[in-house]
Amino acid sequence: MCGPAMFPAGPRWPRVRVLQVLWALLAVLLASRRLWALKDFEECTWQVVLNEFKRVGENGASDRFFEQELVDTVGNLFHMLVDSPIDPREKYLGFPYYLKINYSCEEKLSIDSCWVGSFYCPQSGFTATIYDTVATESTLFIRQNQLVYYFTGTYTTLYERNRGSGSWVRVLASECIKKLCPVYFHSNGSEYIMALTTGKHEGFVHFGTIRDGQVSFEMLPREWSVCEQIGVTTCSIIWSDYIAGEYTLLLLVESEYENASKRFQVVSYNTANDDLELLYNIPEFIPEARGLEFLMILGTESYTNTVMAPKGISCNPYNHLIFIWGNFLLQSSNKENFIYLADFPKELSIKYMTRSFRGAVAIVTETEECVRAGTRGDWAQGSREMAPQRKGRGAPLVPVEIWYLLEGSYRVYRLFPSKGWKVHISLQLMQQSSLYASNETMLTLFYEGSKLYQLVYLMNNQKGQLVKRLMPVEQLLMYQQHTSHYDLDRKGGYLMLSFTNFCPFSVMRLRNLPGPQRYTRQERYRARPPRVLERSGFHNENSLAIYQGLIYYLLWLHSVYDKPYADPVHDPTWRWWEKNKQDQDYYFFLASNWRSTGGVFIEMDSYDKIYNLKSAYELPERIFLDKGTEYSFAIFLSAQSHSFRTMADLGTVFELHSQVDVGVVLADPGCIEASVKQEVLINRNAVLFSITLKDKKVCYDQGISGHHLMKSSMTVNVVGSSGLCFQETHAGARMQGNLMVPVFIGCPPGKRLAFDITYTLEYSRLKNKHYFDCVQVDPEMPCFLFRDIFYPFFLIQDLVTGDSGSFQGSYVLLVVGGGPTLDTLKDYNKDEIYRFNSPLDNTHSLIWTTRTKRTTKDSAFHVMSHESPGIEWLCLENAPCYDNVPQGIFAPEFFFKVLVSNRGVDTSTYCNYQLTFLLHIHGLPLSPKRALFILMVSVSVFVGLVIFYIAFCLLWPLVVKGCTMIRWKINDIIASESYYTYASISGMSSMQSLRRSRMGSMFSSRMTEDKAEPKEAVERQLMT
Repeated sequence: MCGPAMFPAGPRWPRVRVLQVLWALLAVLLASRRLWALKDFEECTWQVVLNEFKRVGENGASDRFFEQELVDTVGNLFHMLVDSPIDPREKYLGFPYYLKINYSCEEKLSIDSCWVGSFYCPQSGFTATIYDTVATESTLFIRQNQLVYYFTGTYTTLYERNRGSGSWVRVLASECIKKLCPVYFHSNGSEYIMALTTGKHEGFVHFGTIRDGQVSFEMLPREWSVCEQIGVTTCSIIWSDYIAGEYTLLLLVESEYENASKRFQVVSYNTANDDLELLYNIPEFIPEARGLEFLMILGTESYTNTVMAPKGISCNPYNHLIFIWGNFLLQSSNKENFIYLADFPKELSIKYMTRSFRGAVAIVTETEECVRAGTRGDWAQGSREMAPQRKGRGAPLVPVEIWYLLEGSYRVYRLFPSKGWKVHISLQLMQQSSLYASNETMLTLFYEGSKLYQLVYLMNNQKGQLVKRLMPVEQLLMYQQHTSHYDLDRKGGYLMLSFTNFCPFSVMRLRNLPGPQRYTRQERYRARPPRVLERSGFHNENSLAIYQGLIYYLLWLHSVYDKPYADPVHDPTWRWWEKNKQDQDYYFFLASNWRSTGGVFIEMDSYDKIYNLKSAYELPERIFLDKGTEYSFAIFLSAQSHSFRTMADLGTVFELHSQVDVGVVLADPGCIEASVKQEVLINRNAVLFSITLKDKKVCYDQGISGHHLMKSSMTVNVVGSSGLCFQETHAGARMQGNLMVPVFIGCPPGKRLAFDITYTLEYSRLKNKHYFDCVQVDPEMPCFLFRDIFYPFFLIQDLVTGDSGSFQGSYVLLVVGGGPTLDTLKDYNKDEIYRFNSPLDNTHSLIWTTRTKRTTKDSAFHVMSHESPGIEWLCLENAPCYDNVPQGIFAPEFFFKVLVSNRGVDTSTYCNYQLTFLLHIHGLPLSPKRALFILMVSVSVFVGLVIFYIAFCLLWPLVVKGCTMIRWKINDIIASESYYTYASISGMSSMQSLRRSRMGSMFSSRMTEDKAEPKEAVERQLMT
């Protein structure tokens, strides 16, 4: 019946497209039971798989989507591009998979399907049918009997690999689950699901949270059950809807009283404070409308004998419109006052509703069965009695009915069966469309964006096919209007067919629309494929792989662009081509002469960010409003004939008034306001309505950019146009007159705070009359001198529109970490942050101070702005930057980790800006003790050197003289030793003569030198 189905992560904004499309998966799972009953086939398999990049097109080639990692399949190609503007040292990766969906009928479900019946969980019988299927962006849940399973793949892009599940995981094993309720909007980084229980925990809801691949359930209410808190003995929760922005559960409760009577209530439960409130008691019987389209339920109206049987409840978080449905439709915009929509027949019962959350609602009745698209006399005529019969059974099958409703209006239209559907199906069968067949079964109905789709199983020539097709709502309503309201007027000899136009205007256009990016907050890039330098001009595998690598690199630049120091151009692609722009003409010269290696030419101008997107003459998909901002546009309506009248003002002045009126409905009029100005263009038989939507600055505090936004909406409705006005376009018919736009109040996404290093350096040089950078210059992080006053400036950068301007609000600056080097950075704790930054500190731990007098409410920290007098660095004795040991011969340096936030001190915006950056300070002074110690050591070394020099100068002559005497004595010793050696070799005789001769010479010389030497000395000399 089914296999693992996985879907990639969606964008950060609340979207319901994945969940809506996956109603189709529920239909496929349910289809096995219905189609088995028809004996068309028995066992089916639904799989979502991926094809590898190199295996696309091969038969039977598929890979399970368990791991989705980028692989290096294109890097070798970029190494060849030596004469291209890209940097081959960067990492270029490819996307290896393509999504593929398989649906086949071969095998059983690979999960345990044991039946756990007990006295608290009775089961009338066992079946393998999967009753509920709910898919979020990361996890698939199914309910089989009372058992709940989920499957989570190992998405490394969503969470860590070990968080996923490789198979079906059973959850709530000890509970008896009767229904799974989806949550269409996730929040706080989590997705949600609700499981309604029966048996021992009747009156509780199991609230599931999916975060980072982990699934957990909590039973709510946390203490007393819903039954106990509303004061009844027995109750059952029929349906639950979660409003994420309000942390509120809306519960549809069936209560049973002692007299065996049953009543239904709407109960609100707040998950944050565990508060439960009874909102509304649903009437026991359906009201008597008496020919009205709608009826306000006040309690004084009369009722029919038909009992109300509620089946579900649904809330649109944008316009806060609540529907309670069953064999009736109740509508409310404030959870207190309900309106009964009388167009929906009480003989039918609604099975489910699907909403586009853009103003449209589709309804499917409980009579959903096999239908046959025939010609005359069948269900296309809208006759329930003429429905086809199943073989082997006598009772006719009542066909499904599909109804349509525009939120805010009171008319409900039947789309199928209807006269309009008969015309449409006839045209499709005449054209032999492959999306329609004479025998088909509708499995489910769902919205994708603003379009309504059907998932239908077709039978043609005993072959089944599952198709997704558009439900042409506008065409059906047009056909129905034309087949019901027309005239045949005889003119001459023939009849002239004319149709009645109930639309109050003939032409509707939107004018004066501003650029959409500022309000939709969608960042857009231009990324054209590289030019192929071949005669044919066709791309090959290498050029496509290079293009894939360029796209990856562009996405990578976008994801990592979060520089605290503002670039001159805050465009991620600016740094890509920064060093190669000067050689752009050279690269073009090579390409124009077919000399670019790799066979491709990469144009730098083909990869940039788009800031000036023009409006497509329609309202934006959504509108983000910051504090006090506004959105303006105009509606041009060309009226039908005789649409103006004159009215007297005070009996003297006549003014033209148009019968074409426009109404603006705001979901939160206390938070946003709208003004409408009417201008009558009598010469063009038209009216121009200028509409301005503005935030009132009262309903939101502060939030991080793009997070925790307040949901609201604006609905513009031309009076009397609901379901009656259409415009033919190249894409088909389009409904006009009813415009609904979601409005998000808060800090828009794509806005950030950045340190304006360029202006900070210029202003500091101007005020301090000089600027000294570090000895080792770092262009990414310039230094500031400790003794200079520091004047910080910041920018508000809009990454969507490209706007960049000085931050004019207030902020708090805190030093939250630091260290003498980048490797020794340390984050400070809460107490240290207070001591190092608070003017109230008395422990001599301040790092900095300022002459700004404004402080926070508790006087704990200074509040600064762009007009502040600057920061003076202190580094007192108990501060971490005090008394740092120099790393060399230069003064000490220190890196401060600075946090800047406007939280709670700035009233100019809803944005809670927070910026953390590193500040490099050099020239820090030494402590007095260390300075004195270094001085003493330095003086001692200097004095010692001086003393050594003086002593050296005085003793040097004596040392030289002593060295000379020693040298002479050494020479004498060497000479005497040489003489004795010679004498021993020559003989005794010559020795004696030589001795006499030597003695005589020595005597004469000594006599000459010492004439006063006594005679006895001479004789002793001779004796020796």
